[in-house]
Amino acid sequence: MTAPGTVRRLAGGRVEIRFERRFAHRPAKVWRALTDPAELRGWRFPAVVELDLTPGATVWFHPTPDQLERFGVPPDPVAGRVVAADPPRLLEYTWGTETLRWELTPDGDGCLLVFRNTIDDAGAGPAVAGGWHAGLELLDAVLDDRAVHWDTWQRAADLQKQYEESS
Repeated sequence: MTAPGTVRRLAGGRVEIRFERRFAHRPAKVWRALTDPAELRGWRFPAVVELDLTPGATVWFHPTPDQLERFGVPPDPVAGRVVAADPPRLLEYTWGTETLRWELTPDGDGCLLVFRNTIDDAGAGPAVAGGWHAGLELLDAVLDDRAVHWDTWQRAADLQKQYEESS
């Protein structure tokens, strides 16, 4: 298992979920996986994204077929806004009321990713952390061209339990 993320309460009742992951790939390759719509789908990012990297631009998050089926989410896209973009080092955007911040730093032959997701619902912290944890494991496998022999949703549910127990 990769290192767990942290879930902590912020001022005002918001919650920050934070992960650090080292990838054996240069920042430019990881950046593409975080910003290219086809690559985002390759590691099952939890939305179909229309992303313009211009600060202030609108980002559209369309629900995936899995989200529609599993969670009954409305089929309408959710808007966000690009807060900051400095390719291939920094990307921050909002997704509805959430904020996602991706920071890439060169590290030897690879890079270090620090990812933060700030949410309003403190009770959702373990579920969100489990989902991102599983997603980042999948991202790592896709970047390394390794097969994954586990179900993403089941992995996220198992990890959610671990985050609930550690809260």
